[in-house]
Amino acid sequence: MKVIEKSARALKVLLKLEPPITSGQFEVESLPALLGTDSPVILEVGCNDGTETNRFLSMFGSGARVYAFEPDPRAIKRFRERVTDPRAQLFEMAIADREGTTEFYVSDGVPTAPGYEDLRPEGWDLSGSIRRPKEHIKEHPWCRFDQKITIQTQSLDNWCRQQQIKHIDFIWVDVQGAEVDFIRGAAESLKKTRYIYTEYSNKQLYEGQVNLRQLLQLLPDFEVVHRYIGDVLLRNRNL
Repeated sequence: MKVIEKSARALKVLLKLEPPITSGQFEVESLPALLGTDSPVILEVGCNDGTETNRFLSMFGSGARVYAFEPDPRAIKRFRERVTDPRAQLFEMAIADREGTTEFYVSDGVPTAPGYEDLRPEGWDLSGSIRRPKEHIKEHPWCRFDQKITIQTQSLDNWCRQQQIKHIDFIWVDVQGAEVDFIRGAAESLKKTRYIYTEYSNKQLYEGQVNLRQLLQLLPDFEVVHRYIGDVLLRNRNL
């Protein structure tokens, strides 16, 4: 009996750290039902050109607020052309674990799949990171990181204090391997956050990138709602 109980506990721990994969991918259109409010506070950390920003805004009412963060100048330019809704506000910075500046590894190149040749005329801007690329270069040899620029950084905790953000309904995290930097600077903010949706990788695509187990250990107040291939939806069990 003790052996069975011990095995059951071990299985429970394993499932917590490596939850099963849900088929398909997260449907953004499920957010209204998930959040249960027409006026959510949404943070989009790594918003790129605002494609998802506009999708968020289209699903909610006049009281919704989307705070978007992006450090790549090419994406910032397109965001400002694409997103004109006053419910959205763009901050030209990376959310990290400190205030100040840091190096940003600028991504470039053209994907080998057909149809991407003219998609981003100023270069591929979806893979830039404050973390130095590692396995990413092997996984996607067409993607180059020939340039580094200096960008502004701020911790989420300090940003929330400055903006007087009292609660957060949903955080969309797309920071290309810098998840640990985001989390380290967000201890207080995450206590008042209901849901997080973030990328993860069990390969170290960028130097110092944490895998899924490490990511979940860094977020002990959150439980997995759905794990997808490369993404995970988390819920704050205290809210």
